[in-house]
Amino acid sequence: MRIRTFLLGDPVARTAAFSRVSSHPHRPERSESTEDHLERIHDLVERNGYARVSDLAAELGLTRSTVSNMVRRLAKRGFVNYTRYRGFTLTVEGMAVAAHIKDRHHTLTALLGQMGLEAQTVAEEVEEIEHHLRPQTLAAFSALVRYWKEHPTELKAFRRYLTRRTAA
Repeated sequence: MRIRTFLLGDPVARTAAFSRVSSHPHRPERSESTEDHLERIHDLVERNGYARVSDLAAELGLTRSTVSNMVRRLAKRGFVNYTRYRGFTLTVEGMAVAAHIKDRHHTLTALLGQMGLEAQTVAEEVEEIEHHLRPQTLAAFSALVRYWKEHPTELKAFRRYLTRRTAA
């Protein structure tokens, strides 16, 4: 039950809690590739109930062999339940990591969108920077997104300021 609450609860609290877990000195950092794989596996599992190497390879634009090797590594690290030649799913730990990755992606997308950037620019920028944020930076961005949602006049004032600055 605690895991379910964690996965479905407040994204800011989850980000703060996850940052404590991921900064543990004995836990190796995840690569961009690992995070991209987990994010797409999560999408496939949500859509189909499972993921397959061929579907994941198509989503990521990689060969089946490359994806198969990564899925085996993810299974060894405890992120996926994998049996060769079968579909696979995320473990509880894999779901927690994927939820964190999705929260981070959503927070950055919301923040850049609130700033008035075009959708294509937002998508490209999020893909470029999402793997390089410290937990405290992400928490601050998340708080800013919430603040601007709760105080839309402040967001409008910022956007007016931004328009004046870029016009000058």
